[in-house]
Amino acid sequence: MKVNHISKYINGKQILTDIDFEVKTGSIVGIIGRNGAGKTTLLRTMVGILDPTKGTITIDDQNIFSKPVLKEQVIFVPDSSEALKNYSTKEMLYLYKSIYPKFDEKYFHNLMERFSLKPINKIGNYSKGMKALFSLIVAFSTKAKYILLDEPTDGLDVIVKKQILKILVEEVSTSNVSVIISSHRLDELEFMANDIIMIKEGKVDTHYELDEMIEMYTKVQILFDGDMPNAIRNDIDILNKTGKVHTILIDKNNSTIVKKLKELSPLLYEELPLSLEDLFLAKLGGEIDVP
Repeated sequence: MKVNHISKYINGKQILTDIDFEVKTGSIVGIIGRNGAGKTTLLRTMVGILDPTKGTITIDDQNIFSKPVLKEQVIFVPDSSEALKNYSTKEMLYLYKSIYPKFDEKYFHNLMERFSLKPINKIGNYSKGMKALFSLIVAFSTKAKYILLDEPTDGLDVIVKKQILKILVEEVSTSNVSVIISSHRLDELEFMANDIIMIKEGKVDTHYELDEMIEMYTKVQILFDGDMPNAIRNDIDILNKTGKVHTILIDKNNSTIVKKLKELSPLLYEELPLSLEDLFLAKLGGEIDVP
C-alpha cells in the first residue's frame, strides 16, 4: 500500500499536508503524533472512508478510489465500537461476511473460543476489553491485507492488552498481513512496530525503521559545574532537567557535538538507554498527550 502525497481539507481547514509513505507487506507501522495532529483523519483516508482533497491511496499501484473493489483488502477499526453496540455477534458476522468475500468464519469462531468470548445479543453488553478483542477478531477474520487500528489498547487492562498485542504480532508473522496502528502507547509500539511515522501538524515529520531511528541518537545524562553552556544548546535536544542535571538527546550524525561536550569537561556524562518516548519528546516537543 502506498500513500501518495495525500492532503485533506475539512470545513476549509487543512488537516493533512502532502503525506507520503509506503506500507510494506507483513509489517507493523506505528503512526504517532500529538493530539490533533491528523492521525485518525489519515487512517480514515487510507481506508477510503474519507476522500482526499489531493493525492491517492494505491494497492499494487491501483487507486482504491477509482477501483472500490480494492477496499476489500483494507479494514479500519476505530477507537470506539459505540456505533455497533446494538448489534448481536451473529448480526456482525453476517454484516462482515457480506462486505468481505474472504471472511473466514471458521477462523472467527476459533478466535472467539480461544479468547473466551461468548456470542452475545448486544455488542454493547461486552466489557470495554471484550469489545476491543471482538473488533480485532472480526478484523483479522476478514482476511484483509491491511488492518488499520486507531488506539487499539486505549483504556484496557494489562491482561487484555497482552492478548491484543499477542494477536497482532502472531497475525503479522503468520498471515503476511500489514497492520497500521495509531497509538499514544509508545511503549507498546516500541515492542512490536517495524516502522514509525511521526505526524506533526498534519505533515510527516519523521519516517524511519524503528531500529534505524534509535541508532541515530544517543541519550545522555549530563551535569556541568554551572549552567548548560550556550555553545551547545542549539546542537542538542533537552528531554528534561532535574536541578542542574540535564537529560539530552544527541544526533549521532553531528560528529562535532560529542567532542564539544567532552571538551567542556562536564562533572557527569553518562549514556542512557534510548526509548521511542525520548524520540517523541525531542521530535514533536512538549509532554506526551494522554487522553
